[in-house]
Amino acid sequence: MSGTRKLRRWRFSFNRSAAAVKSNPPPPGEFLCPISKSLMFDPAVVSSGQTFERACVDVCRDLGFTPTLADGTTPDFSTVIPNLALKTAILNWCSKTGSDPPIPLPHSEIESVIRSSKEASGNDAIRNAGGKLTTGVAGMEIPAELKSREVDYSSPSSEESVIANTTPFSRPSCLSFSSSPSTSSEFVRDESPVNSSGEDENLVARMKSLDVYDQEQSVIELRNSTRTDCRARSALCTDRVLLALKRLMNSRYAAVQINAAAALVNLSLEKENKIRIMRAGIVPFLIDILKNGFEESREHVAGAIFSLALEDENKTAIGVLGALPPLLHELRCGTRRSRQDAALALYHLTLVQSNKVKLAKLGAAGVLLGLLKDEDVAARVVLVLCNLATSGEGRAALLDSDAVGLLVGVMRNSSESTRENCVAALYSLSYGSLRFKSLAKDAGAAEALQEVAAATGSEPTRARAMKILERLRVDERRRDSAGELTELRLAS
Repeated sequence: MSGTRKLRRWRFSFNRSAAAVKSNPPPPGEFLCPISKSLMFDPAVVSSGQTFERACVDVCRDLGFTPTLADGTTPDFSTVIPNLALKTAILNWCSKTGSDPPIPLPHSEIESVIRSSKEASGNDAIRNAGGKLTTGVAGMEIPAELKSREVDYSSPSSEESVIANTTPFSRPSCLSFSSSPSTSSEFVRDESPVNSSGEDENLVARMKSLDVYDQEQSVIELRNSTRTDCRARSALCTDRVLLALKRLMNSRYAAVQINAAAALVNLSLEKENKIRIMRAGIVPFLIDILKNGFEESREHVAGAIFSLALEDENKTAIGVLGALPPLLHELRCGTRRSRQDAALALYHLTLVQSNKVKLAKLGAAGVLLGLLKDEDVAARVVLVLCNLATSGEGRAALLDSDAVGLLVGVMRNSSESTRENCVAALYSLSYGSLRFKSLAKDAGAAEALQEVAAATGSEPTRARAMKILERLRVDERRRDSAGELTELRLAS
């Protein structure tokens, strides 16, 4: 298609009933489906990180149609995960504002509009028989690497999801977190000016060069430009730069791959870039580097995934794309630098329930507990264990792997922050578990917890220690009562 042809935007809206037209405040933008522009009834997260009305996604998949959205991106519909958190937020907003709750869009109307849009779009964004996407922008072909990858998402907890918001860092209040930002990031801000006039065009041209020296120099320049300048990070995180950077991550030349990965870490440090990088389809390439890349590249990639995982909207998609197994392997076998960032990446990813279940099914409980003896990563591993212990599958796996005894041992010989996190993990393990009592008794947990409860640490930690002790005493009283009742019955 000619590069001069005007790209047609894929937009449509559904008629609303007169009853829906009220003097209520407009809904937040994240509550509206990017396709239908309507308040979502059944929001769902797709592999590329965006949230859509599920019915719109289903129709698009049935028709083999991938739209080009208003921001110029093309979503990946290969995996769809219900976004229950966002659905709850939408209903709460409707209740607070007096707005009518959303209703399902008629399937026939959606299909009719999408078919019309598909025909009107021509070759702008239609999946062809070969499974690729073509575009009418300068005749560029969008790679289908992300589309062709098999996604393992068979978890029964797939209904857990992440609501899109602007919180850059989220963690349970029960945890004590004293770690610094990514150790592989080059995060030093200054106020240097950005040379924005044609800079990305020249840079992209050299990144696309067939000369390896040009490729190497271009990614070194990108890395240096974004090392200390936050405005450069924003200006250079364009679709063209990300596409070129993605290709260079497949390079078999160490200098090219290493500097490309380091440059991506720098770009990812800006909050507004995190979702843009995710939607560019770079994460599968990061995962490949974790599996097969050069050692220094893996260090940078672990930091990049940690950085991307700070954005709530990315957490589910990163897990869906298969980042958990290589991160777990890097945590075990990587360098000190990559292991620390892999641990932090796993911590942030396991704030999502579906990733907790996936990690438990990978057999990660035993691996993580075995790392508690490693001083380099033990404090960060405890954070992951705290998250894992809050899911039923994770709790069962940890109890099977003697987590109680190991955590009690760490609690007795660790820093204050790590001790507090051990108490938080034990608190989650003690909830609703009939096995915890006997395991805690064998580990001498009561004595250790009494010391914590009597110490001068944080009030929430002392309260949790007291709560665990109370649960142990309740179980003890129940057992004694059952024993007395049995004796009375035998005596009678």
